[in-house]
Amino acid sequence: MRFTETKLKGAFIIDLERREDERGFFARTFCRNEMMAHGLCPDIAQSSIASNKLKGTLRGMHFQFPPAAECKLVSCVRGGVLDVIVDLRPESATYLKHVTVQLDADNKRALYVPERFAHGYQTLCDDTETSYQISQFYAPETQGGLRHDDPRLAISWPLPVAVIAPKDEAFAALDACENEMKRRMAAI
Repeated sequence: MRFTETKLKGAFIIDLERREDERGFFARTFCRNEMMAHGLCPDIAQSSIASNKLKGTLRGMHFQFPPAAECKLVSCVRGGVLDVIVDLRPESATYLKHVTVQLDADNKRALYVPERFAHGYQTLCDDTETSYQISQFYAPETQGGLRHDDPRLAISWPLPVAVIAPKDEAFAALDACENEMKRRMAAI
């Protein structure tokens, strides 16, 4: 596995190191020791998949507040997505900055999303499937979200939104929720 830190401290793109032969290839997609060596959380409490029927589907921007803040290892196993993460750590020099990474079945790339980051993606083709390894159990009482089209985030989505959940569409604008979000996201 090759780890490349993004401009957001603690967020990594993980590329496979393929061992190829006449059968195809073999590659490690997760290693507790390598994760720990890079200072990343190696715990997996849940593993999930998301199937998306239509190109342009948007999921996000989701997060969980402490004490259930979660790390995620996200990959795309069928189709492709533009994955986006936003730093929500109030003490961070990159607070509210974002990174976009294309994850797809061909590049087999993964994105490590640290605690106290918002996460979302838009599908780039029909019949897309993503896989998540998550460090915490889902805790509905700690869930939060940001509007995908909030002008302060200035995320440039590649396609018009074809499908979005009503819950995701109803997230408050950052101007309305930032003070409470910062208070709850403050480092402990």
